[in-house]
Amino acid sequence: MRKVKYAIVGAGTSGLTALGEIRKHTDDFVIINGGHYGTTCARVGCMPSKAMIHSANHYHEAKHFADIGINGAQSLSIDVSSVMTRVRGFRDRFTGGIIGSTTENLGDKRIDGYAKFVGEMILEVNGEQIQAERIILATGSSPVIPAPWKSIGEKLLTSDEIFELETLPKRIAVIGLGVIGLELGQSMARLGCEVTGIEMLETVGALSSPEAIEKAKALFGAEMGLHLGVAAQVMPNPENENEVLIKAGDKEIVVDAVLASLGRRPNLASLDLPAGGISVDERGMPTFDVHSAQIADKSIFIAGDLNGYRQILHEAGDEGRMAVYNAMNFPEISRFERKTALGVAFTDPQIGLVGARMSECDEATTAKAVFHLERNNGRAIVNGTDRGTLVLAANKETKQLLGAELFMADAEHLAHMLAWVIQQKMTVMEVLRLPFYHPVMEEALQSALRNLAKEVYSDEEMGITAELTRLT
Repeated sequence: MRKVKYAIVGAGTSGLTALGEIRKHTDDFVIINGGHYGTTCARVGCMPSKAMIHSANHYHEAKHFADIGINGAQSLSIDVSSVMTRVRGFRDRFTGGIIGSTTENLGDKRIDGYAKFVGEMILEVNGEQIQAERIILATGSSPVIPAPWKSIGEKLLTSDEIFELETLPKRIAVIGLGVIGLELGQSMARLGCEVTGIEMLETVGALSSPEAIEKAKALFGAEMGLHLGVAAQVMPNPENENEVLIKAGDKEIVVDAVLASLGRRPNLASLDLPAGGISVDERGMPTFDVHSAQIADKSIFIAGDLNGYRQILHEAGDEGRMAVYNAMNFPEISRFERKTALGVAFTDPQIGLVGARMSECDEATTAKAVFHLERNNGRAIVNGTDRGTLVLAANKETKQLLGAELFMADAEHLAHMLAWVIQQKMTVMEVLRLPFYHPVMEEALQSALRNLAKEVYSDEEMGITAELTRLT
């Protein structure tokens, strides 16, 4: 039996973060990975999708060039196969860079295969047993696929397959309109596909505030068919074997392919955690501390998509740091404050979700304010992006900002600013005392903050100098 101090299972963002730190201190480790290398983000997530969105948005914008005095754009055409080739080129560049800088040249410390527990602190991979003093589990996640949908065969796509297509289907249904489904659905519509979006919830892009939801439904509904609040049944079309029949509520929709975007499921089952003496719940999830990454009181740590907490790259990186720090210092365990929740959908307009969700705020203790962009921000007006909504929330007593939902151009940047000030526990007025330039989109945030200030401050507190920092 091979014995090592550290075993890292999974070579995604969390696992590679842990690997980078361990290699600084010791060569007494192994990293075990089944399947592809290169992280979910670089291979099938953040980066290839952004390359596809970039091409789609440029082509879409050209259709409106005449509005700003640029003629001749009507003769432009899109070569979707070239777009997809470019997407894969970027994908290969990013994954190749990650592999080259992390897992190459590790010799027998890199093991390709799927690990499972066969005893306490004992893993088996490819028939070899490995006993480790500390284990970091970071095997990531896989797309959720309902079993009955597999009846349509290769016409069923997920984010794992969509970027491998040489070209795109003429008609496609995107089922699940969270961040990924909405991003890809809109970009495919802009690349010339006939897109139908279906979502069980009465929302898109994980928005929860009614004002932002209504605006998003109207704007996205202008580019693709939307069917919200309905479950989808997927099956081969009995009248044409080359087509897919979808039943959504009382609607029947015929398409050439389906993109299943129902979220991602942690890759837990193949690990056989109970065989390692690890208790799990009905979902197969062990008890762990989100502030330390530790499983129960063991020298085993869980990080990244595998723990299902916040399945997003920057959180996976932080969890990898948490896990490796505590693995290296075990039995001493440190607990770390989690950063303010931050999520962005790179749609048009973009969606930014920051801090507390609007649907989770207690109305008795929370004040909310809404600001609509239409004809209310100079920069947005001249850029033709004066559409969307900002929704902010603050604690009525402390006046501190709690959360925001942004549906607007450049939401990615404003969402970062809001995440920073929320994490600093700043009050509404403290944020208003920061500088806002003119004319910029940030002035929309200033306007929304002023609306929110009226909800949490008295008229006296909202006096003429309230937004100024008094020296004397």
